[in-house]
Amino acid sequence: MNITDEIKNGQAVIGIELGSTRIKAVLIGSDMKPAASGVYDWTNKLENGIWTYPESQIKEGVQHSFRDLQKNVKDLYGVPLTSAKSMGISAMMHGYLAFDKNDKLLVPFRTWRNSITAQAADKLTKTLDFNIPERWTAAHLYQAVLSNEEHISKIEFVTTLAGYVHYLLTGKKVIGVGDASGIFPIDENGGYDKEMAQHFDDLTHGTRFTKKLLDVLPEIVTAGENAGTLTVEGAKLLDPSGEFKAGVPLCPPEGDAQTGMTATNSILPKTGNVSAGTSIFSMVVLEKPLSAVHREIDIVTTPDGRPVAMVHCNNCTTDLDAWVDLLGGFLKTADLEMSKGELYDMLYALADKADKDCGGIVAVNYYSGEQLTGLASGRPMILRSPDSHFTPGNLIRSLVCSCFATLKIGMDILTNEEKVTIERICAHGGLFKTPTPSQNILAAALGTDVTLNSAAGEGGAWGIALLAAFMARDDKTMTLSGFLNTLVFTDKSGRTVSPDKDDTEGFEKFMQRFVSALDAERAAVNARS
Repeated sequence: MNITDEIKNGQAVIGIELGSTRIKAVLIGSDMKPAASGVYDWTNKLENGIWTYPESQIKEGVQHSFRDLQKNVKDLYGVPLTSAKSMGISAMMHGYLAFDKNDKLLVPFRTWRNSITAQAADKLTKTLDFNIPERWTAAHLYQAVLSNEEHISKIEFVTTLAGYVHYLLTGKKVIGVGDASGIFPIDENGGYDKEMAQHFDDLTHGTRFTKKLLDVLPEIVTAGENAGTLTVEGAKLLDPSGEFKAGVPLCPPEGDAQTGMTATNSILPKTGNVSAGTSIFSMVVLEKPLSAVHREIDIVTTPDGRPVAMVHCNNCTTDLDAWVDLLGGFLKTADLEMSKGELYDMLYALADKADKDCGGIVAVNYYSGEQLTGLASGRPMILRSPDSHFTPGNLIRSLVCSCFATLKIGMDILTNEEKVTIERICAHGGLFKTPTPSQNILAAALGTDVTLNSAAGEGGAWGIALLAAFMARDDKTMTLSGFLNTLVFTDKSGRTVSPDKDDTEGFEKFMQRFVSALDAERAAVNARS
């Protein structure tokens, strides 16, 4: 069948991902290639000291992106989108959504971007002898206990954003193993670590949180398994018109890190990927456990349960985007308006020709706190000495370099201290829409080849669609890696760059200045200005 027939016969596959700046729905056919998409733009807001998205906007955004997908399917292929072979939901990992016995959200959604759980993260890490970052759901829950928040006595269920949307669509309180690994540590059998869970219960004993941890967490489901079916209520949420029908099977809901691994075919040991957008993180699949606990490195899993070293940084493109908007505003004032794509291309071209060390300019891109460098909140800043070469190209190059600077601190621990072997890094995300010089600078920062695959640009919505297709595969003996290599990544083309000597030396000079500039960043944060 061609894609039109597949859509008409309900044989296409749908993936929806709730990212930091947009919700995207993607439809794929049996060739596994994106055939249509729909989007909804949104952004988190700082309300009462909490980075959040309103509950109503979560539902609105999913509905809007799906409606946009339906419209584009009809425009492109002339047939309505009324059913699918399978579906999947993905979203930003970590964070905190807590519900009572009536499924009422007890406090506003607390996203991964919050840096309000340092006390809990430190205590859990020490007690469990396992790194529990501030972003993790367990850290948010335990911090609420430590702060004696009123809502903790009413908690019946705690989940992530992907788990919540999946529940809205299926009525199932489940989670993919990869997303679960950002809630609480996973054992070698792919379940929550029971011994560590008992330690958590010991810590909360005698508090207002009277539940056992494992009783309030979603059930773990591994890639390839059926995780529920679209209910009548779920179908109505997606499409209030009633055109799209219930009964579609859904794969396990996953985190954006896991869909990024899927979309870059980076799920086997010694492979890895870097995802760069509002946040930036690397995922390196491990051959063996690390020798020590590192606060800079999370241990999570692939969608099929393999251990992964994750270096996550809260801050990436927000400051860069703000500067581009500012410069675009100057052009507009001068009646020289350009499209956003043209503006980025022009500025990146200047950055590519700029001084490799950014002319002595240092950008610190911290809009929010950054656990990896010990900062509870952020103050984006540009620093330069009187003799710095202050040009537009050097400014933009410094902003791009700042996107990778904190990531490098964590990655150096993996490669230099833990001697982790990385044979291949794939990059994806908004930062690489214009690949030069961002891809080249990343290669210099990591000291390894970096590949951009054209399909990886479709992002996590495509990744979760692939996981949904994997669940619906005919050959149930086929592994996820076999599925990806046999049916998806048959085209080996892609743009690969190796570290350039001049880029590497320039980035090293930038890093020295960046690390020194963190003292000024801390002073600015402490001044609370």
